[in-house]
Amino acid sequence: MDAVHGKPGTHLGEVDDPDGLGEHGSIVCGDALRFTFKVERHPTDPTKDVITEARYLTFGCTSAIAASEALCALIENGRYTPIEALKIQNSDIVDFLEGLPNQKIHCSVMGAEALEAAVFNWARRRGVDLGELGIDIHATGQDEGRIVCKCFSLSEPYLKRKIKELNLRTIPEITGAVKAGGACMSCHHVPGGLQDLLDEVWGAGEGRAKRAPELIALTDSPAPGDGGNGEPAQPILSAYQFHKKIDQAMDEYVRPMLQKDGGDAEIIDVKDKMVYCRLQGACSGCAKAGETLKMLVEKTFKDMVDERIRVIQV
Repeated sequence: MDAVHGKPGTHLGEVDDPDGLGEHGSIVCGDALRFTFKVERHPTDPTKDVITEARYLTFGCTSAIAASEALCALIENGRYTPIEALKIQNSDIVDFLEGLPNQKIHCSVMGAEALEAAVFNWARRRGVDLGELGIDIHATGQDEGRIVCKCFSLSEPYLKRKIKELNLRTIPEITGAVKAGGACMSCHHVPGGLQDLLDEVWGAGEGRAKRAPELIALTDSPAPGDGGNGEPAQPILSAYQFHKKIDQAMDEYVRPMLQKDGGDAEIIDVKDKMVYCRLQGACSGCAKAGETLKMLVEKTFKDMVDERIRVIQV
């Protein structure tokens, strides 16, 4: 909180003439981090340089600031070399903070990615061949390849790597860790999308087994009025079942997405296929409230419950 309020004695800021500089995220995506560090140079072997000072600048929430503070503290207290600092994982940052909300885990991942980019920058400046050391990192932490999540420009190689590194087993876990699929959600179940990547990494049977049974029921059941052979799907949802699925989609997908940016929503009423919804928190006065209701709330309900649903703002 000292860093949040700009008090002295924190790691918020930027190192003058840094030996390593890395960035991750973008302001367009809602989170961005600039990480810099200074080293005590070894006279003959640059791989033995020791990081003596670490600083960050972040455009993000309190959790992003906390995760960045934790990263800098871990590095300075450990007197790590840049190579040793790469051993710091996002789980170490979360443990240092004694936990983070699931929807904020991506803040710790952002710090680890910026650290990798800064070490890559240091290695280029000091003439260290990371490849010879068996270290495969990139200037931006991002891997080139087919873009899967267009909202956050996340590639297939990057997402596969993070799925393995962080042991991500479901789409909500991917979103919580790296934000992929957290905006328009169109990459969730399309061919080559997030579910296909999970199936490819863990195996189709394993990936599906790890999904919550109720979510499998929501996403895999035939659409209303389509039993797969032109016949109406059976059984037809009762009003109670319909309302329960709406509530479930709201609690497990919509609300966590909104809460990431300080917003929320509540369902006021449901009449037939009309869902009356009120945005709350930061979302209530947002200029893009209508777009949020259409692209996030209504699309989620259409995909997970019934394609005939319409969301009405109240």
